[in-house]
Amino acid sequence: MGKHNSLRNPHQYQFSRPAYLLAMNRTKWIGLFSGLGAAAIWGGMYVVSKVVLDVIPPFSLVTLRLLLGILVLWVIILRQGGTGFTPRQTRQAVLVGLIGYGVSLGFQFIGTRLSTASNGALVTSATPAFVLLFAAWLLHERIRRRQLTALLIATIGVLAVIDPRTATLSPDLFWGNLSLVAAALTWALYSVLVRKVTRELRLLPATMVFFWGGLLVSLPAAVWEVNRSPWGQVNLGVILGVLYLGVISTALAMYLWNKAFATLPAGVASLTFFAQPVVGAGLGALLLKENLSLLFILGGVLIGAGLWLAAQGETVG
Repeated sequence: MGKHNSLRNPHQYQFSRPAYLLAMNRTKWIGLFSGLGAAAIWGGMYVVSKVVLDVIPPFSLVTLRLLLGILVLWVIILRQGGTGFTPRQTRQAVLVGLIGYGVSLGFQFIGTRLSTASNGALVTSATPAFVLLFAAWLLHERIRRRQLTALLIATIGVLAVIDPRTATLSPDLFWGNLSLVAAALTWALYSVLVRKVTRELRLLPATMVFFWGGLLVSLPAAVWEVNRSPWGQVNLGVILGVLYLGVISTALAMYLWNKAFATLPAGVASLTFFAQPVVGAGLGALLLKENLSLLFILGGVLIGAGLWLAAQGETVG
């Protein structure tokens, strides 16, 4: 009892408070940069994905990415003594991965095939709004006026970047657009569930088990797909592309994304998602000599302003 009371000594707490606040602030920035890092990697992977998808069908590529991600993380986890999960915790993590890497990515592929890239970019921009709603429902996170203002500012920014005038609302694209909405909804649900389950699970092994859940959908789909769409000619460039997508865009980027949601309130972490189109367009300007419009620059500034506003005064953990 004496030891317990000494830990609650107000003078001791007073002296430790600056260090505590400094640690909280550091954790918040780690979470923000983790989310931005993941979004930046995904924003820059489209050129590689396009080259590889010309040879390897979509579900086959996802399966390879997940298997490589599992392999990379498993090597690290073995050095740490294994996952340490109970059977119940493993089932829980597999279910979360099934939603994120199975259902959501499946809808994304269907939507991309049946709709247009512009529609995909527009619908995907709704993901942070869906995250805010799921976080209020599942995590009981309060939706504050500052968060709504930040979301509005960042959304205006991303609309300036992707230019919604290029989207098509033809009735012929209805099922594709509906699939894209389902993809955005389920990815938002996955992201919020990551924050929920990592309250009691270690993040790195949880990320690996999430990949197992994705394989439950991608592997059967890949087997079905390969009979209809055989692989093309695999060369060194394709192999290097698959390795990049598996190790960097999957193992590393997914861990960083999960880190953001495990660390930050979901409504804040979700806004880092908006970095994707900015990085994608920026790389297009750098590598393909595409021009960046004033509207794009303004959009990037608004996204940054929205993220900064959302992060102000937020607690972490």
